[in-house]
Amino acid sequence: MTLARVFEELVGPDAPVEFVAYDGSRSGSPGADIRLEVRSPYAVSYLVHSPGSLGLARAYVSGHLDVHGDMYTALSTMQQALGDVSWGDKARILGEVVRNPLLRAAVSRRLPPPPQEAPFSRVPSWLRHSKRRDAKAISHHYDVSNTFYEWVLGPSMAYTCACFPREDATLEEAQFHKHDLVAKKLGLRPGMRLLDVGCGWGGMVMHAAKEYGVKALGVTLSKQQAEWAQKAIADRGLSDLAEVRHLDYRDVEESGFDAISSIGLTEHIGKANLPSYFSFLYDKLVPGGRMLNHTITRPDNMAPAMKPGGFINRYVFPDGELEGPGYVQSKMNDAGFEIRHQENLREHYARTLAGWCRNLDAHWEEAVAEVGEGTARVWRVYMAGCIIGFEQNWIQLHQTLGVKLDSKGNSHMPLRPDWGV
Repeated sequence: MTLARVFEELVGPDAPVEFVAYDGSRSGSPGADIRLEVRSPYAVSYLVHSPGSLGLARAYVSGHLDVHGDMYTALSTMQQALGDVSWGDKARILGEVVRNPLLRAAVSRRLPPPPQEAPFSRVPSWLRHSKRRDAKAISHHYDVSNTFYEWVLGPSMAYTCACFPREDATLEEAQFHKHDLVAKKLGLRPGMRLLDVGCGWGGMVMHAAKEYGVKALGVTLSKQQAEWAQKAIADRGLSDLAEVRHLDYRDVEESGFDAISSIGLTEHIGKANLPSYFSFLYDKLVPGGRMLNHTITRPDNMAPAMKPGGFINRYVFPDGELEGPGYVQSKMNDAGFEIRHQENLREHYARTLAGWCRNLDAHWEEAVAEVGEGTARVWRVYMAGCIIGFEQNWIQLHQTLGVKLDSKGNSHMPLRPDWGV
């Protein structure tokens, strides 16, 4: 059975993609906008030994499988085409592939993962989320190249879900609106002190300082992020108000903050550590202080918080764990926060990722030269796949606002939300 025949067995002979393989076989629709190319038998080896998304990712990242055309469209099209194929049929077809004498030698050999895969992510460890391991996990993903991130994220350097105020808003407008939404939910005013944990390249820190006159401290485990942020703060004349440190949030010694923002950090904390995490932040606030938690979530808590063998854990966010919004809220509540507001920005993250995908495509050659083709491929497939995840409600993004009541039970909150939409 040729590989083209395998493809036809899976998706039918009239799939709206073109399929070509190293064995000379072809299938699908010639000249289609999407072309899948199996460049060597090693792609099949990855698929056989690591079924599902991990095998596909390994084959693509290593360059043995190629996708020509828009990645999001390719993934969406193949998801629809494979949707009606039963697991029994997939197993039968896989058996025929393994019996193919032209493929047997390659399939019998288990290839090592591509070098872009975090080696420690394959090792279960009771030390997960220790300071040392967290630093390694953050460095794996964020210490890639500030130049690369500038191309992907754009001028805002905000690597978190934006909030689009209008259908036609640009990515930069949406990132500004997100930071402003957080600031308004926190009730920031001149003279306040803000702690931003997991601050990235300092976007929220600089926004709070520039737009609200707030003295803001940001901390990040990424050395490259901290260095970029400190230079940006100086270049913008904000050094008297803003600071970013290369520091674990658990090592912040100051307290008495008027507000805390946690934008995209909770995913890295770990389910078992959420109680201590929120308790730590609660203790850092003054009475009446607010904390805004902005985090990727999942629709329910039925599945494990992390898939150790999944593509995201191996290549993108090692040790990352996602919880349902209700679970996150309950742990905030148990730590002492009174929950005042929550909203889901799921659709906004799909739009944000689409903007990042366009940026990467526009700078593809430069990105490959900067970080290597394998890393650039990781980003291409990861971001496109996540668009589908948010669109189809596999994952969500929640902002949850909590307040630390004063000794008399006063929240110091307005009677109705005053931060608009």
